[in-house]
Amino acid sequence: MTKEFAIGSKVIVVALPPYVKTADPMPMLRPPDVIHLGEEGIVLDRRPGGYWGIRFTRGAFLLDSQYIESTDPPSESEPGDHSDQEL
Repeated sequence: MTKEFAIGSKVIVVALPPYVKTADPMPMLRPPDVIHLGEEGIVLDRRPGGYWGIRFTRGAFLLDSQYIESTDPPSESEPGDHSDQEL
């Protein structure tokens, strides 16, 4: 099962792939040292095959969801939360 990320959310690199693919219209393979472990990026879009377009300081790259994790806190509402209702 692939992880889901919101467009515009921040993610962090938790593992380096054997290579990275640029998110250009004509993607090119790059060595993995163009990004670093722990580097933060912003999700640009979702691509077929479980890939995510992510903007890093050295450019936009496509990464599989297994190499990234979200840094944004989860926004879950409590099931019994009625704070928006008037009493």
